[in-house]
Amino acid sequence: MAKILGNFHLALLIGVVLLVAAMFGLHHDQLSGGHYPWAQFLRYLHIFAGILWIGLLYYFNFVQIPTMPKVPAELKPGVSKYIAPAALFWFRYAALATVVLGLLVAEMTQGGYSGHALTFADGYRTIGTGMWLGIVMAANVWFIIWPNQKRALGIVEASPEAKAKSASIAMMASRTNLILSIPMLYCMVGQTHIAG
Repeated sequence: MAKILGNFHLALLIGVVLLVAAMFGLHHDQLSGGHYPWAQFLRYLHIFAGILWIGLLYYFNFVQIPTMPKVPAELKPGVSKYIAPAALFWFRYAALATVVLGLLVAEMTQGGYSGHALTFADGYRTIGTGMWLGIVMAANVWFIIWPNQKRALGIVEASPEAKAKSASIAMMASRTNLILSIPMLYCMVGQTHIAG
């Protein structure tokens, strides 16, 4: 069992096989008739990417940032050279995937509602607010957090002063996303479960 679960790629593959089995097992009639609602599958991918993105945002804000001052100096390079760059890779691409898939879902659902949502038309204010919050958060990831983290982590050359300033800016931008994620999540769930 350790050989299977100890291998990330194999565990991920098993999860995907189980996803396909669930899709075919639970929606066999729709799939065999060629009427499977592909927007629902895109919604699944959107939610999966969103969980990865926001999960990493919460990891950074609830675990890594508060814990780093307590980590002994000789152990900090383990985080800054290995863990943080890998987490930031998944963080930024999950943000991009979440936004792109969300916009695709909006276009494939109910005759394409992204234009209505992004302009806050009646019936779309809740999801529109959530979409704009997500777009702002993703822009924050790519244009503020990531460039500053590259300097702070030494991925690109910077003076010690520039690294410290970049670390502070990246942390404040990450905290901004933490704050925005709370109403964003409400809006994403609220559109379906609360009148919009």
